Amino acid sequence: MREYLITFHKIVLDGAGHDRCIVQRRTRLRAQSDVSAAWEAKALFCRALGISDWRLRADTCEVMELAHFVT
Repeated sequence: MREYLITFHKIVLDGAGHDRCIVQRRTRLRAQSDVSAAWEAKALFCRALGISDWRLRADTCEVMELAHFVT
């Protein structure tokens, strides 16, 4: 299994009218693929916040595979 870092962001306007990505939650987990990691993280996000759809609290879901270095 691979390890992934999934980050949920909300895009908001700052005082000058520029878009800013604000981190809502980060989850680190193991999964078979980036797609399955995203699905699991979305389910965890919803469960933690008591909502039915992750898009109610975030605009983006970024999945990044964590590299493992062997020395």
